Amino acid sequence: MDAGSEADEDWAGIVPFYYGRWDEAAQAHAREDDRQCNYEAGDRYPAEGAFDPPATLAALAALKAPVLLLAGELDGGPRPAAAARMATFFPTATVHVLPGAGHFPWLDDPAHFSGVIAEFLSR
Repeated sequence: MDAGSEADEDWAGIVPFYYGRWDEAAQAHAREDDRQCNYEAGDRYPAEGAFDPPATLAALAALKAPVLLLAGELDGGPRPAAAARMATFFPTATVHVLPGAGHFPWLDDPAHFSGVIAEFLSR
């Protein structure tokens, strides 16, 4: 992590910080991490030439569809302030911060999470 270690035991120590609550549902979700992740795609994502910031910003500015940016209040990425900054790239973005939620808000507060999504989709 920031200190330079990427050992599995080090990563395991920070896993609870991805969640708003470290209850049985969160622990069960965390145990399934390897099954849920596509590590090969993750390794390719930042490939050389994958990003063209000017073209991306222009495409986002031209997007006509409404955009919902969700951030858990306790999420390390995107933090609520980062989600608010991201919203400035879209002409019609809404930011919603889910109180007490981490990176997996559908686990931390399923009713609130699904309510926000349902309300957004009903517009």
